[in-house]
Amino acid sequence: MASRVALVESRGHGDGVGKALFLLGDELRALRGARQVVVKPNFVSAWRELSATPVDAVRAVLDVVARHYRGTVIVAEAPALGTFSEALRNFGYLSLAEEYDVEFLDLSRDDYEVVEIWDSRFRRRVKVRVSRTVLESDYLISIVRPKTHDTVVVTLTIKNVVMGAVQPGWRRLVHQGYAAINLNIACLARLVMPKLAVIDGYVGMEGNGPVGGEPVELGVALAGSDALAVDSMATRLMGFQPEDVGYLYYLELMGCGHMRLDEIEILGLEDWRSRVRSFKPHRTYEAQLRWREGVEKALEALRELGYL
Repeated sequence: MASRVALVESRGHGDGVGKALFLLGDELRALRGARQVVVKPNFVSAWRELSATPVDAVRAVLDVVARHYRGTVIVAEAPALGTFSEALRNFGYLSLAEEYDVEFLDLSRDDYEVVEIWDSRFRRRVKVRVSRTVLESDYLISIVRPKTHDTVVVTLTIKNVVMGAVQPGWRRLVHQGYAAINLNIACLARLVMPKLAVIDGYVGMEGNGPVGGEPVELGVALAGSDALAVDSMATRLMGFQPEDVGYLYYLELMGCGHMRLDEIEILGLEDWRSRVRSFKPHRTYEAQLRWREGVEKALEALRELGYL
């Protein structure tokens, strides 16, 4: 059965997100039975607004959540640069507590579980701390703007929750070179895959992302319950191929969603190719593609775990 991805024109950060979520319709009914809803925006830097999820996009998500869910929503993140409280203040998030039933959670202070990942030689010897709240949420929402990346080509909804769930002092351990980091992100994603993936593509970041890039107008928004399908479509709209993004490639092999076009049903803008904007890649883009040199070892590791 094809995965449905809502893809709409966006004339503002909240505008497109709201329209995309409306098209999903009945898929959002699962919110009604949720025990714990966690909304995970993206704050790489607490000071650069272009690196962060715009608050109006989160507001559009909370508007929809409030129509289906009657509990307190947790808005959770831990910036790589700066503090969570600084990001909330600098990006206008504190006002959300006055408008909705939300509480803020600094993931750097959360309880955690220890998870094993791979080192640069594909030996499963590295241990990282992963947020217990994110692991235990039964309805995880990832909301981001599309950005290029300095290690894995693009950063979208899946990478947002993976790297955000790993507590700041341990994130560097996920970075085990271009080959292993893609495997690490994919395997961690199996534990924290979003139930709802939302991309505010009104304005993204190109060039030397995820912090130091430049703004680029894409003018669309995407949403869906298959995060791999949503991220794959966003990757295409940015002018890249999802098969060139290592962690997306591995997730598709593991059956964690759909990536191929013939398995994705677009709701809204059916002529999506007319909306493609070729984002300028990070200056290390060619080197990043060397993740394929580790494919055989990665596949062997996945087979040993029974993931393939």
